[in-house]
Amino acid sequence: MTDQVSDKARARMMAEGLCDAFASGGAARFDTDILLPAEVLLDLYGEDIRARAYVTSDPEHGEMMLRPDFTVPVAQAHMAGDERPASYTYFGEVFRKQDDHPERSNEYFQVGYEVFGEANLAEADADVFGQFSDLLAGYDLRAATGDIGILVDAVRGLNTTERRRGALLRHIWRPRRFRALLTRFSDAGNDLRAANLARVQANLADEAAPFIGVRTQTEIDARVQALAEDAAEPPISAAEVDLIDDILSLKETVPNVLSALRDIAVDMPSIAQAVTRLDRRSAAMEKRGVDVENLMFEASYGRTSMEYYDGFVFGFYAEARPDLPPVATGGRYDALTAVLGQGTGVPAVGGVIRPDLMLALKGDAQ
Repeated sequence: MTDQVSDKARARMMAEGLCDAFASGGAARFDTDILLPAEVLLDLYGEDIRARAYVTSDPEHGEMMLRPDFTVPVAQAHMAGDERPASYTYFGEVFRKQDDHPERSNEYFQVGYEVFGEANLAEADADVFGQFSDLLAGYDLRAATGDIGILVDAVRGLNTTERRRGALLRHIWRPRRFRALLTRFSDAGNDLRAANLARVQANLADEAAPFIGVRTQTEIDARVQALAEDAAEPPISAAEVDLIDDILSLKETVPNVLSALRDIAVDMPSIAQAVTRLDRRSAAMEKRGVDVENLMFEASYGRTSMEYYDGFVFGFYAEARPDLPPVATGGRYDALTAVLGQGTGVPAVGGVIRPDLMLALKGDAQ
């Protein structure tokens, strides 16, 4: 018990030191309740968070959740204010179930830094990444970066129906489901789309089939019509599917990825603005002192993280300790502020650090 208390106390002291470092740069300190209303968190994170969060029911306040992270409460507080540019830092405990990794802690300290309202997105991204990189120097960590916005823009530019684009966009953060949908909407899915429609129509034509479920007849009719319309639509071209695959396969240094993306943008102009954003961010990082020439970029990076990230994403990993989760993660989440601001959003970027993992790595090095 003594060792456990001691470890927690050391993590708290390190968390306080990290928070002090962010505050010394001008960030305001922020704190929030540990027990939070679940409704907003589930709406923003998606129902997937329910399996990983601790949810309970309060007779007066309804469904509540032990704090899974700080980003949404920070963004809520900022958007409820005057929405002027501001930065915040915080630390405290967060709680996550670890069904897939029972060896990992389900309660740990998280230190964060969030920036709202900065007009120069490239410089804000570079500054946040640079501050995390500076604080983690000396821990022998591998930095990974990506940009969810590139894939989002690629999907939005596909020559297909709005319904298909919407389905793909909803599942960008679920790589297997995204791949299955992309296949279904392509040439390879022609037979599958026709078979699904035929099966549903056959079931509905069977007068002896029981009426099961909670959908109304109107909802069922609308779904059948949607299946019929989709089956009649031409598939997403093989060329566009190949371009999506080319983007997802990119895993190289930032300069090499930029070169490859410029080539892809010739055939997929919808990503041109995202490539420009990456170019500007790269220049801002270089100006900030980041070794961009050797910084890795993975186009698929961040697709299994929290769903509110919609642009630049990053993480720091201990390659010598593959058993550990990322020591730090972060990214841009402009769309989240628009949801919390009821349509009026502001640019937002930030990240979090795990002080307990930093202590574990420091112990390894001693």
